[in-house]
Amino acid sequence: MTVLYPIAASPEAALNAPSGRAAREADARNLTGGEVEFVRELTGPGFTTREAALEAYAGRVDVEKGQQVAPEDRYCEVMEVIAAAKAGMAGGGQAEPIYAEGRRWPKPSRPLKTAWRLSVAYWRPLTAAEAEANLDQARKARRDKDAGQLDPKAVQALARQPLRPVRPQQPLDTGLFETRPPEAPHIVMPDE
Repeated sequence: MTVLYPIAASPEAALNAPSGRAAREADARNLTGGEVEFVRELTGPGFTTREAALEAYAGRVDVEKGQQVAPEDRYCEVMEVIAAAKAGMAGGGQAEPIYAEGRRWPKPSRPLKTAWRLSVAYWRPLTAAEAEANLDQARKARRDKDAGQLDPKAVQALARQPLRPVRPQQPLDTGLFETRPPEAPHIVMPDE
């Protein structure tokens, strides 16, 4: 049996009142009448132990011994995450790297505080703006065998979207008029 993921706008809605359930993206699109994306988000409070989290979410999560969830309802999972530090406390905010004894980061002075939270996987309906942002780039869409069958709205959306790079630009290791000679690749020479 396959998992039937809920269709909802948030993880709380997926747990309490989903608008439907679907195993595949095409099924979810048919039920919502629009574009959807598969997301996995954390919800609920953090628990200090795994056992406490499993007890709180009994009936939603599989337990090794005892209660089992039906195969189509296995869209929830309890996972350990790093607990957010409070602002202004030691260990919170952006850390500056420390270079000591040949290492970038020293060993932590105290272990990180973790919490057990519920992770919910579900189909989230997209708004029109989000659906346009998820379109393929025009250079990719025109190579598709079904490119001739695009409706006018899809063509207009392709024309309006900004260009995105195919892959991230790599930094230059030499200047525009510099080269490395083959007999000494460790030397950078001017090339004019």
